Amino acid sequence: MDNGTIYVRERGNLRRVGDIILAQPKPPPSSSSSCRRTNPFVLRKEHFIFTYNEEGSLRYTTKTLFDLTLLFVADNIHHVDSLVGFPDQIGDRLFVAAEENRVFLNPDISQKALKLFSDAYGDLLLSSLCLRHRFPLLHERITEIKTFHSLKSLDLFGCRLGDDHDLFRHLTSTSLASSLTQLFIGGNHLSDVGLQRLTAPIRMMRKGLDSLELLDVSYNPISEMGLRYLKCLPKLAKLDASGTNMKLGTGLKTTLWDILGLIHSEKPLSTFDHSGCKTEGWAEQVVNQWETSGCQIPKQKKMEESRASALRFFGRQKFVRELLNVGENGKETNMEKLHFYKPTANSHLKGKLDASTTCLQVSNPTCYSRKRKQESRKSDSSHQSPLTKAKSSSSLVLTAEDTDLLNSY
Repeated sequence: MDNGTIYVRERGNLRRVGDIILAQPKPPPSSSSSCRRTNPFVLRKEHFIFTYNEEGSLRYTTKTLFDLTLLFVADNIHHVDSLVGFPDQIGDRLFVAAEENRVFLNPDISQKALKLFSDAYGDLLLSSLCLRHRFPLLHERITEIKTFHSLKSLDLFGCRLGDDHDLFRHLTSTSLASSLTQLFIGGNHLSDVGLQRLTAPIRMMRKGLDSLELLDVSYNPISEMGLRYLKCLPKLAKLDASGTNMKLGTGLKTTLWDILGLIHSEKPLSTFDHSGCKTEGWAEQVVNQWETSGCQIPKQKKMEESRASALRFFGRQKFVRELLNVGENGKETNMEKLHFYKPTANSHLKGKLDASTTCLQVSNPTCYSRKRKQESRKSDSSHQSPLTKAKSSSSLVLTAEDTDLLNSY
């Protein structure tokens, strides 16, 4: 413990460990440092545990060798090479010890420490992360957030991502390809260009977001043209497009069915009401500690910096105020919900039969007008030259912008 020479026996050989500076013993943390402390009377001091007996007298007992070793490893977690193979119970206790030691608040070692636990324990470290309207936390801790490789649900609603954010590459990385099933990126001023950049690795290199089933792109300036970029998501079953530039109608329903195989839901889907989204895992309190430490900045200075960055990013203060008030003043609930889902085979067949019987009724003349419009469109398209048809079909396969994005990767 006195920074002396350390010898390690590994695979039958005894070797000397050099260039390792052990951490100095730290004072005991306050009782409010972590809500996962099991015994408020335990003081991290020397080799003893101080408690009170039934009569109220102070007594001390020696710590076990396991506890001493656990605290020693937690203090020097940045020197650990790997935790793969250690049982989950030991990993949980080691994470709690490192959390109480405020290791994850140190920007110099927090990224490496979190990567150790993420590589060894996966979704036990963090399976769901909710950063809804917490854009300062995302931008301050984006390096640590990228170490969570086993997330199943990620909520980035209102985090000001824009069309070109560094987090896009992490979302489409191979580490999240098999785990991420729910992604909320609404309210981020994301346009068709942003969707194109987000899905570029998936469309061109066939990797990323392989297991994504639920996607929220609401309250973004997205048009029907941007929906074609979502065709590369093989398991997409639910989509929220409320508050976008798309309007509910026959054309939108036809486009979504032809491109994504989704139909409109008459009732709002409960999966998009944010009731079940929360941060879950060992690192839940770590995320709260990050936010608490970030709130220690003087309030006036923090408000000025946030306001200035918002004005630079969005350009208009009015738009920023309306965006941040979505869901808080009731505007979100008053707008029309555009929720779409992938139906089962039986339900879609039933819908087709209902539509056909309706068109056969004479009392509904609109069906005849729709049929005549479709016939006129078919006749117009039949007069097109083969060259123009070939050009239109080839332009949807790969554009010049797609080629530039591919070169950037």
